[in-house]
Amino acid sequence: QVQLVESGGGLVQAGGSLRLSCAASGRTFTSYAMGWFRQAPGKERELVAAINWSGGNTDYADSVKGRFTISRDNAKNTVYLQMNSLKPEDTAVYFCAAGFPTPFGTGLVANILGYKYWGQGTQVTVSS
Repeated sequence: QVQLVESGGGLVQAGGSLRLSCAASGRTFTSYAMGWFRQAPGKERELVAAINWSGGNTDYADSVKGRFTISRDNAKNTVYLQMNSLKPEDTAVYFCAAGFPTPFGTGLVANILGYKYWGQGTQVTVSS
């Protein structure tokens, strides 16, 4: 089992940057693929970025490609989301999640149903 705690959210002007962090407890962090999700009011939770256990494989939603970067530091049991060129439509609660990838695949978990553990979320608000 793993517990996840996000931090780094806040209020930023459009065009600005934020870096979210997600600290994981436990000694099996490298067993998990990780993902960052977001959920805006009245909308479904969506996958923003995913990363495999080593950090060598990543994927992004089209809406954030070229602006967001997911990374992980396994020595610190932490996954990050660097968000640049933020837009008002990026406003949402951001969640990190951990899941087990299917064997012999990309090492990523692409479906929300594949994520087993969730953090409590951190609010990101981008003003215009």
